Amino acid sequence: MEAVGTFDFIIVGAGSAGCVLANRLSASGRHTVLLLEAGGPDNSPWIHIPLGYGKHFANPNVNWLYTSEPDPATGGRRIAQPRGKVLGGSSSINGLVYMRGQREDYDHWRQLGNKGWGYEDVLPYFRKSEDNEHGANDYHGSGGELGVSDAPIRHPLCDAFIAAAEACGYPRNPDLNGAQQEGFGYVQVTERRGRRASAAVSFIRPARRRRNLKIVTGAHATRVLFSQKRATGVEWRELGRTSSAFAGREVILAGGAFNSPQLLQLSGIGPAGLLRQLGIDVVVDSPGVGANLQDHYNGRLVYRTRSHDTLNDVLKSRWRMALEGMRYVTRRRGFLTLSTSVAAGFLRSDPSVASPDVQVGIALFSGDKAGDSLHDFSGISIIVRHLRLLSRGDVMIASKDPLAPPTIRPRYLTVQSDVDGLVKAMMIGRRIMEAPPMRTHILAEHYPGAGCVSESDMADFVKSRGGISFHPAGTCKMGNGADAVVDDQLKVRGVDCLRVIDASIMPTLVSGNTNAPSIMIGEKGADMVLADAAASGFDHSGS
Repeated sequence: MEAVGTFDFIIVGAGSAGCVLANRLSASGRHTVLLLEAGGPDNSPWIHIPLGYGKHFANPNVNWLYTSEPDPATGGRRIAQPRGKVLGGSSSINGLVYMRGQREDYDHWRQLGNKGWGYEDVLPYFRKSEDNEHGANDYHGSGGELGVSDAPIRHPLCDAFIAAAEACGYPRNPDLNGAQQEGFGYVQVTERRGRRASAAVSFIRPARRRRNLKIVTGAHATRVLFSQKRATGVEWRELGRTSSAFAGREVILAGGAFNSPQLLQLSGIGPAGLLRQLGIDVVVDSPGVGANLQDHYNGRLVYRTRSHDTLNDVLKSRWRMALEGMRYVTRRRGFLTLSTSVAAGFLRSDPSVASPDVQVGIALFSGDKAGDSLHDFSGISIIVRHLRLLSRGDVMIASKDPLAPPTIRPRYLTVQSDVDGLVKAMMIGRRIMEAPPMRTHILAEHYPGAGCVSESDMADFVKSRGGISFHPAGTCKMGNGADAVVDDQLKVRGVDCLRVIDASIMPTLVSGNTNAPSIMIGEKGADMVLADAAASGFDHSGS
């Protein structure tokens, strides 16, 4: 084994939270930081061109290519679980939507006993990162590292979608990350001047020349090292050899909802029965490690449009593809700046619901499923999510081989209320599409189609044809109970000098996309780490 050295902080995972941590912990110059990333550098130009996310869905160079276990509740299918395996993590391959969730999401975290995680506590961290094109106000920041822009495309189909929602009684909302989330409008995106603002571009590029920050790519972490109950370092595989480094202060896992629980289990922290069965020495019996897996399961409505100005049309015409390329090169505009959803809305499925529990978004393209070729007709997709999910799954290692993928069992739609909620949301999405401002643009509903009439029909459809949002969270739950993995300071329970700081700590999934909340978690977690270092008198490297 090659020993690389000793660092004050070792961060495992250069995704949305990990990149923030590397920047903030190294900013003062007083602390040495090692950042380990299993993937490679973010060199591909298609990472930085926003529409390039379509090229990464099945690209092993930048994607872990995980899949879930078959489940009868969703038609016995294996469902793709793409996760970024590259500098920037999933922020380098995602659909670019910047969505924070609702005030109520974070207030609920606080009500569960997580002190300091209410909305008023986390809002300053959202603002801290942000460089919003509209400048600063009570809800947005200016001058931060993360570029946040309005959707570069304004499209007649999106205008009609928002108008149709308004005709159905839902309000317009010019800022879905502002005073309230409820309503319909154009989304904001993590772009700056037509290029992707990934966590790597935003937080690592400004920091990578710092002498106290060492970044190692191609480093697949295999275990956390311990001296009794104290985390002392990390071991990893790189170019076929085993290397290690030691942490004078803390080890921080930022691998996300799949890789962080996997590494904890490989290191002896997890359900004791499973670990012993696999021949792993138990450091802490922590049954919550890998449990509480949550994700947004989607229904999709696909429509043939009268408009011939969809991404489907562009990609079947070489002339139009060349034209869009010129638009992008000369003006940084057009379809190459396209995010997954361009406009979206949040609504209450029933007036008695306390806050919006349905998300409906419009994508200016259509295909049979995410990652497939687009349809050969002019088409759009309406992505529908029920946000208040009760189904829970898990992520567990299947062997002690650290290079083997974990077993992912999401158990989507195993609670009937999740099925009922999604069916109700799909019916609402249909009603919006049938409203006059939208109906004039539609030729036909491609699927579910005319044969899907009753709620029972729709339930069958979403079970067999539904997809997911790629928002996994919750597998290293923050809390106080026996199933909690970390406390509200994100410290792993039962050991010292080890934290998890990423989307896996969410006790419940936020109402929307998870990239912006993961960056917030990185910001807040970095402040916690630095505050502890300062309180202990650890004010310079090696002290």
